[in-house]
Amino acid sequence: MRSLSMSVLQGNGFAAEIIRSAKRKTAAIKIQKGKAFVIVPDRLAMSAIESLVAKKSRWIKEKLAIQNEIIAIKPKEFISGEAFSYLGKDHALKVESGLYPVIKLHQDVLVVSVRDKSVDNGAVIKQLLIKWYKRQAESELKDKTEKFSSVIGVNPSSITIKTFKSRWGSCSITGGIQYNWKIIIAPDRIVNYVVIHELCHILHHNHSPAFWKAVERYCPDYRDCSVWLKLNGGRLEI
Repeated sequence: MRSLSMSVLQGNGFAAEIIRSAKRKTAAIKIQKGKAFVIVPDRLAMSAIESLVAKKSRWIKEKLAIQNEIIAIKPKEFISGEAFSYLGKDHALKVESGLYPVIKLHQDVLVVSVRDKSVDNGAVIKQLLIKWYKRQAESELKDKTEKFSSVIGVNPSSITIKTFKSRWGSCSITGGIQYNWKIIIAPDRIVNYVVIHELCHILHHNHSPAFWKAVERYCPDYRDCSVWLKLNGGRLEI
């Protein structure tokens, strides 16, 4: 008897590959490379598998949408004419020759100076952009944190800009706030949501109903903002 067998189950708007394994004792759903896989014990009834997939249908579609959008993202070339988002607004990149590498925002255009335009400056321009975004993030996020802190009535012990792989912010038990600088690429209302979310953790160090009630008080559309991040977070890259 083979240890693995596969078939396909048509879900609500997606197809899921069923992988039966004699070694599995429980069922699991995995999303990899834009595809859904349901890994189940060899003898699990099809009706139970269909019930599991139906129950997790929304979760599966959200994960598929996120991965498919990430896969579809075209890598940047860091050349004139490319668009880079800041607070949700696209700014065209313009590469010029200059005495030394520098970047500035001028009339909604990100102007980058490089020593020699005739060579590939992609790596240099990318690092200049990252440094520029981090500077903007530090200034903008600190301003927003101070603004919403006074509204919410909390006092964070510190505000730090970091690079995270899978989160947009964090709040320590002592009230220290950390933000992922990449959130500054998102629309302004999404940035506000992340700031409010972390500040509300000073009031409630959990994700209890009381916490979400506090978030909703200062960000009534927080559910929409959360969904936006789930669907578009993978695009917040330089």
